[in-house]
Amino acid sequence: MIKAGIIGATGYAGGELVRILLGHKEVEIKWYGSRSYIDEKYANVYRNMFQLVEDTCLDDNIAELAKQVDVIFTATPQGFLAGVLTEEILQHTKVIDLSADYRLKDVKTYEEWYKIEHKSPQFIEEAVYGLCEVNREKVKKARLVANPGCYTTCSILTAYPLVKEGLIDPNTLIVDAKSGTSGAGRGAKVPNLFCEVNENMKAYGVATHRHTPEIEEQLGYAAGEKVLINFTPHLVPMNRGILATEYATMKKIQQPDGSVTYPTYEQVKAAYDKYYKDEYFVRVLEKDQCPETKWVEGSNFVDIGFKIDERTGRIIMMGAIDNLVKGAAGQAVQNMNLLFGLPEKEGLELVPMFP
Repeated sequence: MIKAGIIGATGYAGGELVRILLGHKEVEIKWYGSRSYIDEKYANVYRNMFQLVEDTCLDDNIAELAKQVDVIFTATPQGFLAGVLTEEILQHTKVIDLSADYRLKDVKTYEEWYKIEHKSPQFIEEAVYGLCEVNREKVKKARLVANPGCYTTCSILTAYPLVKEGLIDPNTLIVDAKSGTSGAGRGAKVPNLFCEVNENMKAYGVATHRHTPEIEEQLGYAAGEKVLINFTPHLVPMNRGILATEYATMKKIQQPDGSVTYPTYEQVKAAYDKYYKDEYFVRVLEKDQCPETKWVEGSNFVDIGFKIDERTGRIIMMGAIDNLVKGAAGQAVQNMNLLFGLPEKEGLELVPMFP
């Protein structure tokens, strides 16, 4: 059995990690870490765990935890892991970090967008960006995995094949994304109160959202050049889910008859199939079907659809995920499975919930 510890087990992503790992036949949770609920029964924090989890919450002493487990999940705010990670910890255990501390390879970019000093930049180069469908082989060899953000997972996977194959101009990419309120975390904040969110939709972090450089960096690797995008997130009154609608100008390509035109539906679909036809968790929908958050809720799936606008020479790409599963805890478990040589789907064959 793999012994796992979770720091931040009482946040939304941490709670989802517990839910998924309880159904994982190869894992035993040994540590429910929580700075806010030390010595309190975990099932008193999350009553859905009544008679399922008998443990009490422990502290966030990662150095001690590293001596007891094979893998640590840190579902913590930005700056926590960077402030405590040491070489000794990584010699004892593998770490999967759900924060942004090691996602960006340029420390100056991290400090500029997150407005905090990075305390352990010496581990940035080693950290593997844990987008499994793109970096699978690198993840398998890692000690430290930077689990991608929810908006970024959805946004990158939706556009990645077309950027990689040169079918769109990535510098014309506009990402318009909506998220349920769980994406903002469990902490009490006035903008997330029921009366603020209910019957309302609002943009936030316009031109300044911290996932922007993460999307740009990863799509830049795919494009082989620096990429600049517009990314605008919105908060919508639902618990879970992210829907990203992305717009980009298509590049003209040479056709078999010698003409130079925009790619056809079949050519775009072939690009998606090239990268995703063997990916269990990525479902490319049939022609003229659009993803909906309801059809992925509670699962680790990414649903992707697209529509070519021949009139404007642009393409509209759409992706939907559950922000707490594929956008956080599910992807973290997927990374864990890769780290330990387990079947990638283990513990994650979660059928989407409906209604």
